[in-house]
Amino acid sequence: MFSLKNKSVIVTGGGSGIGKAIATLFAKQEAIVHILELNLDAAVQVADELKEVGLAAYAYQADVSKQQQIKQLINNIGRVDILVNNAGIAHVGSVENTSETDFDRVYNVNVKGAYNMLHAVVPVMVANGGGVILNMASIASSVGITDRFAYSMSKGAIHAMSMSVARDYLHSNIRCNSISPARVHTPFVDGFIAKNYPGKEDEIFEKLSKSQPIGRMGKPEEVAHLALYLCADESSFITGNDYPIDGGFINLNN
Repeated sequence: MFSLKNKSVIVTGGGSGIGKAIATLFAKQEAIVHILELNLDAAVQVADELKEVGLAAYAYQADVSKQQQIKQLINNIGRVDILVNNAGIAHVGSVENTSETDFDRVYNVNVKGAYNMLHAVVPVMVANGGGVILNMASIASSVGITDRFAYSMSKGAIHAMSMSVARDYLHSNIRCNSISPARVHTPFVDGFIAKNYPGKEDEIFEKLSKSQPIGRMGKPEEVAHLALYLCADESSFITGNDYPIDGGFINLNN
């Protein structure tokens, strides 16, 4: 079940965290994985690890906010059966203390970056007779999260774009869904805590973990398993939906 044999897959932000977990799992399911990363060294490391065990993976340096760069890269890759729009950045702040520079930075990566990938890949999928798109949204696209104004804006846009693409390409055999994780324990989380709460790392980690009703953060591999289902043929009747993977955050956190 859930075979991706010979499927050409693009994972943006696949050099660490959730993206790395998705790229790794998809490669194990026999996909040909193309890892797009701003940090080329991280992408190369993941690709090399997969190649060492006989799996098919390729690394590319890419800035998803640059449309022409992305178009050229997609042209070089050729066939795309599955696109996972995972690349993104975070920002802490309310509307009052979110600067224009910070707002634009989040928008350019999280929103325009996803758009650039969709803009380049969808025509390829149409020409090839179909495909699957999975966009990484967030619980912040469904509920209010304190001090996440710009980030919430960007993930709300991801959710809306996902629904729009699903509707527009129903008859082109392209399925499009999104995933909305709550807090997932990634290297980014550890770095965020160390930077913003020096000396209180354990305390803040515990606090953030307990904000999920289930009592812990998610694991990247858990998100990857949901991604695999939504991108595999077993989910061929699913499109135009968002899937929270949140330890009960949205519905049980009251």
